[in-house]
Amino acid sequence: MVAIIDYDAGNIRSVEKAVELLGHEAVVTRDRKTILSADHVILPGVGAFGDAMDKLEKFGLVDTIREAKNQGLPFLGICLGLQLMFESSEEAPGIEGLGLLSGKILRIPEGDGLKIPHVGWNSLTFPNKGRLFQGMEPGAYVYFVHSYYLQAKDPQIVTAATEYGVTIHASVEQGNLFACQFHPEKSSETGLKILQNFLNI
Repeated sequence: MVAIIDYDAGNIRSVEKAVELLGHEAVVTRDRKTILSADHVILPGVGAFGDAMDKLEKFGLVDTIREAKNQGLPFLGICLGLQLMFESSEEAPGIEGLGLLSGKILRIPEGDGLKIPHVGWNSLTFPNKGRLFQGMEPGAYVYFVHSYYLQAKDPQIVTAATEYGVTIHASVEQGNLFACQFHPEKSSETGLKILQNFLNI
């Protein structure tokens, strides 16, 4: 069973559909016992960093997420979910993130005719071997929608990157923690392959 954490942050239905398409049971939930008894946990999300942290606190999910990490459950953050896994974001100064991983969430700089938010398909490079990208060639295209990006503190955890005015750390992996800035559930066959790799862990 795959627990998809529900904290009113959008994008949950498309993740649920993708997991079911791959033949897995998906449960959208904020119940602690359900999350901690899952085989895999996904933290999706679109929206603002500060609002999302408020909702995670309100629903008592911050401690549950930390318990899931400590229990060793394979845990995947998607888009805003990736950003929340780090300590803080320029989008919400003074608001602490989950702090599961170390790095900065920064605003994509304007310039060079780049539109913010960054919306569209970008190709990936794979600076370090990652379990999410097994069987995939560099240059695979995935779908992004974001105005803020990750700069991980430890480059060794970065398993995928892309360029959009700056180098964006598009995916990270450390132990049982995985995260993608892009939307695998909206990235066609490539995205389904990434999700399948996660669900095989």
